[in-house]
Amino acid sequence: MSASPSAFDRAYEELRARWPEFTEERDVATPYGPTRVHVHGPADGSPLVLLPGGSATGLVWFANAPALGRRFRVHAVDLLGDAGRTERRGTPLKRADDLTAWLDAVLDGLGLPRTHLCGHSYGAWLAARYALHAPRRIDRLALLDPTQVFAGFRPGYLLRALPSVLRPDEARARSFLSWETAGRPLDETWQRLYALATTVPGRKLVVGGRPRTAGLRMPVLVLLAEHSRTHDAAKVADKARRALPQAEVTVLPGATHHSLPLSEPEKLNDHLIRFLG
Repeated sequence: MSASPSAFDRAYEELRARWPEFTEERDVATPYGPTRVHVHGPADGSPLVLLPGGSATGLVWFANAPALGRRFRVHAVDLLGDAGRTERRGTPLKRADDLTAWLDAVLDGLGLPRTHLCGHSYGAWLAARYALHAPRRIDRLALLDPTQVFAGFRPGYLLRALPSVLRPDEARARSFLSWETAGRPLDETWQRLYALATTVPGRKLVVGGRPRTAGLRMPVLVLLAEHSRTHDAAKVADKARRALPQAEVTVLPGATHHSLPLSEPEKLNDHLIRFLG
C-alpha cells in the first residue's frame, strides 16, 4: 500500500529542517518543469552542484552541507523524475538526453556558467554523462560509488531490489536498506524519507547506457564504498583507474553504497574539500 503524499511531505519537511540556517530554497524554471534546489554557503563561494542517488532527494546532503558550505556555494538538486519538489511539467522526460538538457537549464537558471559537480549512485551516473555533454561547464567532477558508470550492477543486488521496485512499500524499502548497509545505523529521518519516496506515484527514473568515461578530461575523483553491494568496489576501482589514469580513485573503508553520503560525513567531506580545493 502506497504511503499518502502527506506522509512523504512531512518527512521531507522534517529533513529540510536539519539543513543549516540560511539555506535557501529555489525553484528553477526549466522546459521540463520547476526544479527544487537547496542552496547553502557564501554567495561568493565556488559553486558546487550535488546530485543525489535515486529516492534520496537533494536533502540527503544535510550532513555534508555545513562543512561544504563554509567554502563552497552548495546547490543540492531534487532530481527530475524522482520524488521530491522537482515537478515534471512541459517537455516530456523520455531519455537520458532529456536529463542533460534539463541540467543545462538548471545551471542556466542558477546562473552557473561553470561549477564543480558531485553525484552519488544514480546521481553520479548523471554527473558523468553531463560532464561529457558539457565539459566546459565542469571544473572538477566527483563520483561517489557510481552505478552504471564503470561497471554494471551485481545480479544479487538487482534481485534483492526487485520486490521494492515491483511492489513499492515502506517496509520493503527499509528492509532493502538494512540489507545493503549490513544493519549500519542510518539517520531515521532520512531513512523514512527514502522509504516513502519509493512509494510516490509517478516516479520515472530515466536510465541509459554507460558513459564513455575515457572522454572525461577534467580532474575526476572516484570514491567507492568498500562494502557496497551494488558492485565489487575493488574491481570497479581497477576499471576506473584503467579508464581514467589521471583520476584519483579511493575505496572508503567500511562504507556501504546506501550509507553514503550519510555515514561518517566528516571523512567524505575531507575528501571532497581537499579534491575540490
